[in-house]
Formats: sequence, structure tokens, C-alpha cells
Amino acid sequence: MEIAFVGTGVMGKSMVVNLLKAGHAVTVYTRTKAKAEDLFALGASWADSPSAAVRGADAAISMVGYPNDVDEVWQGFLSAARPGCLLIDMTTSSPALARQLAAAATAKGCLPLDAPVSGGDRGAREGTMTIMVGGEAAAFEQARPLFEAMGKTISLQGGPGAGQLCKLANQIAIASGMVAMAEALAFARANQLDLEAVLKALSGGGASSWALLNLAPRVLKGDFAPGFYVKHFIKDIGLSLEVCRELKLSLPGLELAAKLYAEVQAAGDGDCGTQALARLYFSR
Repeated sequence: MEIAFVGTGVMGKSMVVNLLKAGHAVTVYTRTKAKAEDLFALGASWADSPSAAVRGADAAISMVGYPNDVDEVWQGFLSAARPGCLLIDMTTSSPALARQLAAAATAKGCLPLDAPVSGGDRGAREGTMTIMVGGEAAAFEQARPLFEAMGKTISLQGGPGAGQLCKLANQIAIASGMVAMAEALAFARANQLDLEAVLKALSGGGASSWALLNLAPRVLKGDFAPGFYVKHFIKDIGLSLEVCRELKLSLPGLELAAKLYAEVQAAGDGDCGTQALARLYFSR
């Protein structure tokens, strides 16, 4: 397919690489062109705006930071996309915005999908991401080859916005898991245990989790580089709490994670990976 792709950050760049490897032609737009130079060396093309990127494309994908970024990019997509073009947002964004943009895209004859992902930088590199999709079944099937180039666990969750709601459920589970990982390491450290030995024991038993297997080893190496930014995780937690308020649903674990990650950001670690929560515990 001819694909327009907007947003080549920590995960987006690897997603473009995997689309190119699968034989698709990809035109990228990113605010800083120099950051995409390695993609051009692999065969990607450049466009100077989302609207220029989507012209003539079979599909357009956004993988940006925040809901307002999604809205801005999609205004460009909607202004120039041809009828029948797949419009896919893979950002973790607002379910309400996903429904709004889906209605606008459908009115223009396009095929909208909200398809946020999980798996971090490693999942993006290895093409093993989980992709949670909201939209019409026919559009989902048309987009399947693209999803299969980027991910391993791919599911249609329901109509417009359902992919975003599933991803928020995913982030709620991760939020509590991150707190559990940080507290377990902090407890072991306070008792002067060998953290490597503790991690090996926990990872092989009932306490094992994605955070322990993938992020705790980075913590022990002092590696707080972002596989997924703290600032973006705070955005996701906020979106989840917004839906909770609409439903009058109380989730104390999520509320605690929101408080703790606000402290991580206040400590200057907003651009670190989510494992920086452990550093907050270690500093106490």
C-alpha cells in the first residue's frame, strides 16, 4: 500500500521500518525532518505536511503525542484524503475524540480506525506490539496487512472509540503493575538484598509481570531512557480518570498511580521512561 505516516518518535520510527520491510511505500511527515533521515535511507519519502503526505495514499497513520496533536494531524488528513482511504490513529488518545474524528472521516467517505498499541520501544522494533482496534469490521480487515507488519496480537474491540477504551484498560493494568514493581524493588533494596537475585526469583514465580521482566532489569542498570515516556503515561492515566469521572467509577489504584507519577514528573523525570517510578521510591 501507499501509506502516509505522521509521528516518527520512539515507537513510530520502528513502526515505519516494519512497514517498509513488509513492502509498503511510506511517506512520512514529522516536525523535525532531520530525525527521519535514517528512514529516508531505507526508502521512505518525505512530505512537508500531513495533508501533503496523505494525497493519493491508500492509508494514513498517526502516531503522535497527545489528543490535540491527533486532532491537528487529522484535520490535514481529512482535507486531502481520497474517498476509501484508511485513516488510522495509533496514538493513545481520547475515546470521545476518536468517535468525533470517525464521524468526520466517514462523512468524507474515508475508513477510520482508532488502533492504539502496547509493547513499548521493544515491541515496536520487533513488530510484536499488541494493537487494539475500534471501527468497522470491513475497514479493520482492509487494514489487517498493515497491522500484521507492526504487531502480533491484533483485535477488533468494537466500534469507533473501542480501541481507545481497551488501551486505557491496558494502561490501568500497567499503572498498578509499575507501582508493584517499584515497591518490590524498594522493599528488597531497603533490606539490603541482592536485587539481581531478587529479580530472578520474582520473575520466575507468581509475581512475574511485564514490568518485572522488561523494565526492572533497566532499573537495576540505572537505565531510565524512555521506551515509553513518563509524560505520555501521565496523559494516558489522565484520559482514564476522565472516563472514570464520566462513569462515576472509582479506581483507587489508578488514582494512586496518578499521584505517584505526578511526583516523578515534578522531580524532573517527565522525559524518562516509566521505570523512573522506581527511582522515586529509591530516593525516599
